[in-house]
Amino acid sequence: MLKLSRLTDYAAVVMAQIARHPEQPHAAAELAEAVQLPHPTVSKTLKMLVRAGLLESRRGAQGGYSLARPASRITASDIISAIEGPVAMTECSQAGGDCDLAATCGVADNWQRVSLAIRTLLDSVTLAHLADTSPIKLPVQLPIQSVSLAAEA
Repeated sequence: MLKLSRLTDYAAVVMAQIARHPEQPHAAAELAEAVQLPHPTVSKTLKMLVRAGLLESRRGAQGGYSLARPASRITASDIISAIEGPVAMTECSQAGGDCDLAATCGVADNWQRVSLAIRTLLDSVTLAHLADTSPIKLPVQLPIQSVSLAAEA
């Protein structure tokens, strides 16, 4: 099964909570209580998101965590990459990926197209979309046929 880790899911939940109230910094304990997750898990997630440049952290009485940029400029792909690493279906479909079968497998090019289509879709979903309680309107068809790979350009 292709699925995100729990930590990535939690990262999206925490980021959405911050995005719903961007006017003030949020303490880790407050976020943990608001989203009903264990404080250590929320703290670990927040540190990873700060390291990825998606959140900013300030110490002190007026400190806490806040978005590093507007929710409309943070994508689902950004959040996933912060926790999981690059979004790719196979080793050969990520930049710098190494595979011994790449020259002979016959499917690498198509897996790269699938990975690019998934990244394109995830790049079109913003944190603002995720934080909104109304359903996201996604395209019915992915433009996989129109995806051009760097090698073709």
